[in-house]
Amino acid sequence: MRTPIIAGNWKMNKNPQETQAFLEAIKGKLPETSVVESVIAAPAIDLNALTWFSKDEPLKTAAENCYFEDEGAFTGETSPKALSEMGLDYVVIGHSERRQYFKETDEDINKKAKAIFRNNMLPIICCGETLEQREAGETNAWVAGQITNALKDLTAEQVASSVLAYEPIWAIGTGKTASSDQAQEVCHVVRETVAKLYNDEVAGKVRIQYGGSVKPANIAELMSKEDIDGGLVGGASMDPESFLQLVNFKG
Repeated sequence: MRTPIIAGNWKMNKNPQETQAFLEAIKGKLPETSVVESVIAAPAIDLNALTWFSKDEPLKTAAENCYFEDEGAFTGETSPKALSEMGLDYVVIGHSERRQYFKETDEDINKKAKAIFRNNMLPIICCGETLEQREAGETNAWVAGQITNALKDLTAEQVASSVLAYEPIWAIGTGKTASSDQAQEVCHVVRETVAKLYNDEVAGKVRIQYGGSVKPANIAELMSKEDIDGGLVGGASMDPESFLQLVNFKG
C-alpha cells in the first residue's frame, strides 16, 4: 500500500516571516504521515524557518532544487550536503521551470538525483510534456525518456523510495488541468517505464504524483486513480486553508 503524498511547491514565493505564519496556521491540523504524507517545498531563503517551525509537526520538508556537487566554487548554487545537514527530507528536481528557464538537462537531473541519495534525502523527480508534444502524440515516449534518463544507474532500492511527479507543462499555472483520465494515463506510463527498467515490485512501490493546477476541488478525483499517489501543488498550496483541504482530502 503506497502512502499518499501531497507536496506544496511554493516556487519563488514567501519570505521567512510568511513561512512562519503559514506553519503556525496549519499547526495541529495535518494528518499523520502514515495516513497522508504532507510536504512543503520552499525557496532556499525560507528553509531554515521551514525546518525550525515544523519540527514538531507531521510535515516533511523539501528544497526546490540543489546542485549535484556537495561543495565548491559554484556561486549561487545550493549544496545537497548542506540541505541534508539542515534536516530536509526531499529535494524537487527536474521541474519544467528549471528545464525551461535554466536549461537543465536530463543528465543534470540524473546527477542531482544521485547527489540527493548520497546525502540521505529523497528526490521528487519531475517530468512532463508541452502542449505541442501532446498534440503531436509524443507524450508517452517523451515522458518515458525523461524518466529513463533521470533514473540512470540508480539502484532498485533508490528508485522504489523516490517520488516521480508528472506535470504536463501546459497545465502548470495556466488554470488548465489534465482530466483525471489523462493524468492517470501518463502516470501509468511512468509506472510501466519503471517496471521495464527495474521490475514490477519496484514499480509497485514508487509513488507517482500529478501536478498541474491541482486544487481542493479536484484532488479527490485525481487521487481516486490507480496510479496517482499524490499531488505536486503550486498556487493552491500557498494558502494554509487550501493546503489543509488538499492534505485532508476524502478519497
